[in-house]
Amino acid sequence: IALLALLLFTAGLVGNLALTCTVWHHLHLKSTWNGVLAGLALCDFLVLFFCLPVVVVHELSVTRLLGDLSCRLVPYLEVVTSLGVAAFSLCALSIDRFNAAVAAGPLPKAKVEPCGALASKLSVIWVGSMLLAAPELLLSTLGARPERTKVDVCVREPSVELSDSLYSLVLTYHGARAWWLLGCYVCLPLLFSLACGLLTRHIWAQRPAQEDRRGTRKQPGGEPRLRSALTALGALQVACAAPESVGSIVLGYLPDSLLAWGLPALGLVGQFLLFLRCAATPLVMLVLCGPLGRALVDGCCCCCRECVPDGDSFSTSTAATSTSAWPTSPPPSGQDGLKTASAAGAPLRRGQPERSSLALGTPC
Repeated sequence: IALLALLLFTAGLVGNLALTCTVWHHLHLKSTWNGVLAGLALCDFLVLFFCLPVVVVHELSVTRLLGDLSCRLVPYLEVVTSLGVAAFSLCALSIDRFNAAVAAGPLPKAKVEPCGALASKLSVIWVGSMLLAAPELLLSTLGARPERTKVDVCVREPSVELSDSLYSLVLTYHGARAWWLLGCYVCLPLLFSLACGLLTRHIWAQRPAQEDRRGTRKQPGGEPRLRSALTALGALQVACAAPESVGSIVLGYLPDSLLAWGLPALGLVGQFLLFLRCAATPLVMLVLCGPLGRALVDGCCCCCRECVPDGDSFSTSTAATSTSAWPTSPPPSGQDGLKTASAAGAPLRRGQPERSSLALGTPC
């Protein structure tokens, strides 16, 4: 458990931070599509940073960090971020792809939007997820197993200190929790994204025949990549969120002895599947979304060139400048020649191959 948690923690933090910072520091990437992915990466970062250590410490030391507070906040954050934000982000990406397909004007690149417009769209996803997951704050309390009083566990039962109306509401949510999570956070977003995907594919299938006769526009080349990214995101959501809900529904029809043993094990498996989705989502998006991956590589190359100014790769413009500066006179010799060559951007080491750096993303 410790090794698996360390691997997921490291990969998830690095991947989510890389995706969020890449979108934030590149102006041409601030579109609805990339903004939703950055918001999802930020939520996944919060889950890994706050929830993963609490779960691992509880499994290794049978004690609960922060006591009753963690029993309420950890399930709430897991439902809000891993289920709510991921499901609504999938729907938002499907809508954005559909809007791009039905747009009347040419679509050479994604439209750059101001930060206020992106914040308003992300707030709808975040606020909706927080409101739908609000019953989780009142459902779990800290307790102890009767046979092992030193082991802290989170009991998923509404507190008797609540008012009668609120207690009945939370008790109803507790009885239908597995069906609610499966239907609201898995089935409905998946069906919605499939419907949007079919409509979008139908529009792109009809558009080339109409526009080729006019010769004004062709289908964007990034459409297959967007479709692959949406498919991968939906597959991750189903593969990591459905097993716990389906398992809880199946265990509800089994005897109480199997239920008492199976629910804790199923909960642990569901939490690690959640952490796996949080760690894998940014890596998959960086690979499938071409502009994001190129911008990340460009940023890493810029940092490397700043740290090592006399690296192996030089830009094409610098090479052209140094070439045009030398033909009128022979190159100087001695220390002055070395200084002049270094200032002009020429390589100082013997035998180094000259390579031109590709223009990936924005310039340094």
